[in-house]
Amino acid sequence: MLGNRSADREVTQDGKPLCRADLSSVDLRGLEREVGLTEGGMPRHSNFRFAFFTGADLRDAGLENFDLSGASLDNANMSGVKLPNADLRHAFLGGANLTNARLGAADMTGADLGGANLRTADLRGVILIDADLTDADLTGADLTHADLSNADLTGAKLSGAKLEVLEGARGVPPHTRGGSP
Repeated sequence: MLGNRSADREVTQDGKPLCRADLSSVDLRGLEREVGLTEGGMPRHSNFRFAFFTGADLRDAGLENFDLSGASLDNANMSGVKLPNADLRHAFLGGANLTNARLGAADMTGADLGGANLRTADLRGVILIDADLTDADLTGADLTHADLSNADLTGAKLSGAKLEVLEGARGVPPHTRGGSP
């Protein structure tokens, strides 16, 4: 049974922190927050730092304000996930499906998004400083006001993406620098 001592402390299970927990292949599809707690009983500001969600099903989950810094979310199905204001610094999202994800104002500094599917994702205001977006699919994604300083976009698909200034980003084809292709 999940419990919490307060909404701003770490989630615990049987008195043990879920920070660094292995939740690979867990199905949290459609998880939502209400009145400070999620449907699953997790506090509003859940701390899953360095947790393992490799291959997890997080479709349409409401994970607003979650701390997933350093978490492994490789190959997770996060289609339609809601992660505004989430902390995803240095998270591993390689090959993850983030189609239609809403990540507005999330901090993804240093995140590994290599090969991730971010088609039509809402990335407005997302901090992607030093992020690895190598071979990521950003087709139709909204990157308005996103900070891509020193982000690696080598091989990324940017067709139809809403882009602003890409100064400082690496691996950007010359014809896309400074605006939508």
